[in-house]
Amino acid sequence: MLPPMAVLGIDIGGSGIKGNLVDTVGGGPLAERFKIATPQPSLPVAVAEGVAEMVAHFGYQGPIGCTLPSVVRRGVALSAANIDKSWIGTDAAGLFEEVTGLPVVVLNDADAAGLAEMRFGAGRDRAGVVLVLTFGTGIGSALFVDGVLVPNTELGHLEVAGNNPVERWASARVKEDEDLSYPRWAERVSAYLDHLDRLFSPDLFVIGGGISRRWARYGHLLTTAVETVPAELRNEAGIVGAAMAAADRFQP
Repeated sequence: MLPPMAVLGIDIGGSGIKGNLVDTVGGGPLAERFKIATPQPSLPVAVAEGVAEMVAHFGYQGPIGCTLPSVVRRGVALSAANIDKSWIGTDAAGLFEEVTGLPVVVLNDADAAGLAEMRFGAGRDRAGVVLVLTFGTGIGSALFVDGVLVPNTELGHLEVAGNNPVERWASARVKEDEDLSYPRWAERVSAYLDHLDRLFSPDLFVIGGGISRRWARYGHLLTTAVETVPAELRNEAGIVGAAMAAADRFQP
């Protein structure tokens, strides 16, 4: 029997669906992470079958937290980044509940990563305005004011230095595709952070995504005046944040 703090978090991306049981009190994993390929095309029903497979793998019964690379309002997907456009307007929470028979909360993937970093990672115990940014295929964002999430900010879609959206100019994928050196890429990221500074006057930037593990290669090259630190939970943050959201919604 699972301990009461064990909640299944599932992080749905354009290429993979990964999940794990999470200790929502301490923030750590309770099992070995399980990952399957995102169906192609990533139609809602096909992805829902992947969610059901994840539940079956862990033999899980309880509330589930799921992320989507989408603006999510009350469980409904309102955009689709790196997933099929048929997700737009889909009641994702209702669909996942139908295939699993379990209560489900669905939230934006960057918001989930931010929740995890704010409770268990680089943003813990930080007041004021904190921006958690995930650099990957695109740029995700999670905005917090005194620890409270402002959901679905999607700040990777801003125009910066004539680049619209900025994620097509400064994401980690762009660094790879254009074979940018770390100094060249850091110039672009710094311009983006300076733009966010002018808009939000944050007290802290937390830089996440897979590239956060290479912080020693580029962190010292960033020129923004705002305190900037690497994420601590890295690619596990989405799973942890999804589980946290489910625990907060459904558990007493």
